[in-house]
Amino acid sequence: MINDDIHDKEIRLVGEDGSQLGVMGLAEAKKIALARDLDLVKIAPQGKPPVCKIMDYGKYKFELSKREKEMRKHQHVVNIKEVRLSPSIDDHDFETKLNNAIKFLKSGNKVKVTLRFRGREMAHVSIGKDLLIKFGEKIGEFGTCENTPKLEGRSMLMLIQPKL
Repeated sequence: MINDDIHDKEIRLVGEDGSQLGVMGLAEAKKIALARDLDLVKIAPQGKPPVCKIMDYGKYKFELSKREKEMRKHQHVVNIKEVRLSPSIDDHDFETKLNNAIKFLKSGNKVKVTLRFRGREMAHVSIGKDLLIKFGEKIGEFGTCENTPKLEGRSMLMLIQPKL
């Protein structure tokens, strides 16, 4: 609450430099704030009497938004990138997929490795599991497997998180 939104009879006033100006009536506090060409802001409404501070509210809001923007700039959002394999993948294609996954892990993203079974490949689930375990071992230098390969429908999944 600022300036005219405050309706308390008595308030405890804090100056712009943090000094205590004491308990006084609302009208007197507004006069002091107006004389200094600043705003009267209620900072602790639960206090007895409520605490108000004299400050430049526009400048305060600007600095607050600037700080929030700076905090958002430094935070990194972890995305999940997906690498799709098939049980009959060739060696060179496997290496290419592995290099892509390493690139994703180096940039700080998690990697979801999906192995899709089609048709009669469902009879050879063990080949797919061995392939995902081999993938996890080769990528071990850059990331750690969060879970063992598990079959969900016609797909086998494995999640890899980057090493910090």
